[in-house]
Amino acid sequence: MSNREAMLEKLVDLDAEHAKAVAGGGERSVDRHHGRGKLLPRERIELLVDEGSAFLELSPLAGWGSDFAVGASVVTGIGVIEGVECMITANDPTVKGGASNPWTVKKIFRASQIAEENGLPTVSLVESGGADLPTQKEIFIPGGKLFRDITRASARKEPTIALVFGNSTAGGAYVPGMSDYTVMVREQAKVFLGGPPLVKMATGEESDDESLGGAEMHARTSGLADYLAEDEHDAIRIGRRIVARLNWRKGGVEARSARASTTEYAEPDVDPEGLLDLIPTDLKEPFDPREVIRRICDGVSETNGAVFDEFKPLYGPSLVTGWARLHGRPIGILANAQGVLFSQEAQKATQFVQLANQTDTPLLFLHNTTGYMVGKEYEQGGIIKHGAMMINAISNSTVPHLSVIMGASYGAGNYGMNGRAFDPRFLFTWPSAKSAVMGPAQLAGVLEIVAQQSAESKGQPFDAEGFKAIKEVVEAQIEEQSMPQFLSGMLYDDGVIDPRDTRTILAICLSVIENKPIVGTDRFGVFRP
Repeated sequence: MSNREAMLEKLVDLDAEHAKAVAGGGERSVDRHHGRGKLLPRERIELLVDEGSAFLELSPLAGWGSDFAVGASVVTGIGVIEGVECMITANDPTVKGGASNPWTVKKIFRASQIAEENGLPTVSLVESGGADLPTQKEIFIPGGKLFRDITRASARKEPTIALVFGNSTAGGAYVPGMSDYTVMVREQAKVFLGGPPLVKMATGEESDDESLGGAEMHARTSGLADYLAEDEHDAIRIGRRIVARLNWRKGGVEARSARASTTEYAEPDVDPEGLLDLIPTDLKEPFDPREVIRRICDGVSETNGAVFDEFKPLYGPSLVTGWARLHGRPIGILANAQGVLFSQEAQKATQFVQLANQTDTPLLFLHNTTGYMVGKEYEQGGIIKHGAMMINAISNSTVPHLSVIMGASYGAGNYGMNGRAFDPRFLFTWPSAKSAVMGPAQLAGVLEIVAQQSAESKGQPFDAEGFKAIKEVVEAQIEEQSMPQFLSGMLYDDGVIDPRDTRTILAICLSVIENKPIVGTDRFGVFRP
């Protein structure tokens, strides 16, 4: 099977998983929701964002492989509303009434983190029954952070807007309660801490939905609703007008120098379609990341010059570093070439990260690494301290980082190349990606060696044939757990993407990070000599 055929096959599987998220609670639930005259979350988002603009959906596979619906009963992503980039969250009421499960909470945490790091206003499309009660022990205590994040966003002057389309009960009531602006739909929105049954149990009081928490009551009596919408379309119209009146300015654009103008850019010199041909079916087989760079970065132009100005090309050749532009925006790139990181590569990366911080240039990490080199020669040569130096530089770098895992991302190489634990602003994976402490065969082999040594130390015979079955189970388990759908389901990335969409997605991300000034640092931890 060719590289292209293998990638296309993976993309078919990926589309099928994304379709599960779009399906929400299933055809019956969707039909019932539509039958009530209500829109689905993605339909609401489509009407909310500017016509013809892109919506970058985040974490669509959250909860994959768990007992919960793929997508975690909420849609999150970045969309442009009245010319303003906003973080948008939308409960999916077709999945258990939009109730929040443990993956919902984690997904919204990630959306809040992105909004905070990039200084984005947040628009919440609310229709939620609160916590999924059977899993409350995993939601209740950590879930309070959701409300803390809303109020802290307001304090940072990052506006929060809630459009309430249906039930917003218990903990869900605090989303409109803590937002800067709240819009409620007449005869649909119901916002209360406790519904009529709970009130009856707690106080003995008889009440109905409307008098207890209806939209009109909140608009006329409690004052919780700032705007009373006639229907869902009217709520979306009001939401757009609120954003239009925010007087929003992108702080990073104002701070950017004239030489970093994004008014002109050239399309890539090489067709991005060719990205499907690049990744080998066997990730042990290396490929040239320069071919990826040529297909995602701006092509040659009068303002751009070369596509890629490589830095230190003859030193540490298994890590490619250099400068490029993407949709007119300057970036520094670190990309794995031969997989293994040696001392030279680590030292080269350290210097390059310092240079990017000196010039306030965002960094893009393209992963395909098996990790740092091991062995007596390399240990004596200082691979630990040089790897630590690289990780030190990346940990303390303050320019925005973007990461794309193209192939392997194993061991400490994942850390050195700015994996999830190092908080890149955005991290996406290709369907060809794999990430784990090491490859399945290597891990199973290590376990076999350890078991054999343990048996010998006890003076017992080692049953190699019997351990073969254990190795096969371990290899299968690690293989499954290193796959992109599994990792994306755990929110270790922001989405598994079609390689051909990489340029567009990175361009959106680079635009988003400009909502805050881009300022590099000259402060790093101690570099061990």
